[in-house]
Amino acid sequence: MGLQQRLEMRQGQSLVMTPQLLQAIKLLQLSHLDLATYVEAELERNPLLESAPDPAEGPLALEESPPRDSLDPGRGEIDGAPDERVEDVFQDGGPDRAAAPEERAAGEALAVSAPARQSGGSFDGEEFDPTANLTEEPTLHEHLGRQLDLATCDEIDRFIGRHVIDSVDEAGYLAESVEAIAERVGTDTARVERLLALVQTFSPAGIAARSLAECLALQLRERDRLDPAMEALLSRLDLVARRDIGALRRLCHLDEEDIQDMLAEIRSLDPKPGRGFGGGPVQVLVPDVFVRPAPDGSWLVELNPDTLPRVLVNQAYHARVSRHARTDGEKSFISECLQNANWLTRSLEQRSKTILKVATEIVRQQDGFFAFGVSHLRPLNLKTVADAIGMHESTVSRVTSNKAIGTARGTFEMKYFFTASIPAASGGEAHSSEAVRHRIKQLVDGEGAEDVLSDDALVRKLKDEGIDIARRTVAKYRESLRIPSSVDRRRDKKLASAR
Repeated sequence: MGLQQRLEMRQGQSLVMTPQLLQAIKLLQLSHLDLATYVEAELERNPLLESAPDPAEGPLALEESPPRDSLDPGRGEIDGAPDERVEDVFQDGGPDRAAAPEERAAGEALAVSAPARQSGGSFDGEEFDPTANLTEEPTLHEHLGRQLDLATCDEIDRFIGRHVIDSVDEAGYLAESVEAIAERVGTDTARVERLLALVQTFSPAGIAARSLAECLALQLRERDRLDPAMEALLSRLDLVARRDIGALRRLCHLDEEDIQDMLAEIRSLDPKPGRGFGGGPVQVLVPDVFVRPAPDGSWLVELNPDTLPRVLVNQAYHARVSRHARTDGEKSFISECLQNANWLTRSLEQRSKTILKVATEIVRQQDGFFAFGVSHLRPLNLKTVADAIGMHESTVSRVTSNKAIGTARGTFEMKYFFTASIPAASGGEAHSSEAVRHRIKQLVDGEGAEDVLSDDALVRKLKDEGIDIARRTVAKYRESLRIPSSVDRRRDKKLASAR
């Protein structure tokens, strides 16, 4: 067969992932905090973008800021900055260093007027500093470091002690072996052991332990309760976890009453002494969408304005700068900035519409939850929502990632409303896995000391209620709810009733 060359024309469709499309996809799955960070970076990079004022602060901003669109065509200057010309945008470093002169003028005006407004809040007439009385909680490493500085004056011991402290994790345990620390600092293990013993005397009690038993022993030693019987008990924490009173009696050579007192002492200790330090502020789940009942019995779904960035394109500034752009590079830079600014504003608007559309469909599908609670949660998957609103499943997945819905029952992640399906025993409507978990917890909470339900008993009760579920599924749901087994629950209830 001979080789030959020829021209062919073929028609086909393909999806081209342009940078703008990638940006829109990226914005869709960002949380409101990540979105705010992204928009702030764009505001710094693009001189044509500006942050829109809060509607509630609009009148104040207009009174304090100089007019932005007042330009003298004959002079090419902006009111409020007579010494800076529009042509200067492209000087001192080119387009990358472009900045709006009127923005600098507004900032200077506000900076000058701020002390005058703030001085009224001081008793002695001095300038008020709102950060003067702010305090910051020390981290665990800072707390231990301060104690180390007071405990020893030897610089080498302080150096080794710092490495020991740096090896303590957030829970308060030593996350690295003594040998590894000694090798890293270039000393013998005996000296590291000595410094570790010193750090273990610091507060909080139990810090820098290498195991749970050592952590508890350090706390008991501080209370002067670490006797030989307690040491024997700590050596078999597996028996403590199983609450095997008989084996513990034989191990410690004590009666049941003494063992119960020792177990109560252990329960009063802190297994994670470092958790009170070093943690950042609790991040409150801020809803992206609010759901509230309407007068006609339906549900009103609206976006949370506090999570939506307000960005505007300064067209007037673009027109001024474009008239004075000389080189092709300057014109290309301004054109690219305008294109990116317009695309960002459109992407943010489309993101808001998509979130609202998906949230509205979730509320429609799960109206029973909003009216009656978790027990009326229905099975729901991404495909159901995507088909209902005419979107792809991947789009719905991105929208529901890192988003939350605020309701009268609390704030829930959007992913919470997508649950697996548990078939009905009589062939009726399927049940939501989350609703089944909730029902299992209700049944366990209603137990008495003499009628603790095993997993088989839970299966029978659920089937009586029309839920067809396997025993292993009940066990899996029970463990996900951190509910102990029926044997452990029965033992706990007997111990509680005995006390």
